[in-house]
Order: sequence, then structure tokens, then C-alpha cells
Amino acid sequence: MKKIEAIIRVSKFEEVKAALKEIGIDFLSYWDATGLGNELHKDERQYRGTSYDTEYISRRVLSIVVRDVNLKKTIDCILKYAKTGEIGDGKIFVWDIQESYRIRTGETGDVSLFNLD
Repeated sequence: MKKIEAIIRVSKFEEVKAALKEIGIDFLSYWDATGLGNELHKDERQYRGTSYDTEYISRRVLSIVVRDVNLKKTIDCILKYAKTGEIGDGKIFVWDIQESYRIRTGETGDVSLFNLD
């Protein structure tokens, strides 16, 4: 099992979520985050008369635990649907998961996950 943590643009979240559901990944956690990226300079942009400081970028973090067999298709899906081609598209990180437990039933391992193929 693997844990995928993807930091993506908030504007791409709904598209990524729908695409993940299409490939059978329909259980994930997410939260909003603000952080600093690799931008080379501080930039202030105008949108509808309001100034926005782009040094701090609003992002959404997705946390997904998948069976090993679903890892590649999940990462490929996020890469495809989160990409704009611009600086600040985000990052994906992957961790090994030693064990998983479904609290309600006590099931462990792969069967405790919702994304069985």
C-alpha cells in the first residue's frame, strides 16, 4: 500500500477529483494549504481591481491511500488533470504504508481500503 500526497492548484481540484473517481479512486482526504514555492520573484497581480500577492500560493492537499496495483494509474491521473504547464502546478509525494485498518469492521491490509480492483 502507498500513501499519495498531492499538492495541487485549488482551481484544478474538481477536475482531478472527478478524474480520480472515473478510475475508481473515490476515497480521499483533502484540505487547503498556503505555502511558498520555487517562484523566482515576488509578484503582485491584479484581478477585478484587487491586488493579490503571489508569493503565498493557495493550494489544496490531497491525501490518498491506494493498493500498490493502483499507484501508477492514480499518479498518472493526478499528473494529467492537475497540470496547467505553469509554475506552481504542485508536487506529488509517495510513502510506503505498513498497515491499514478499517475501524468499523476490523479489516486489515488491502481489504480495508475502498479501492479494490
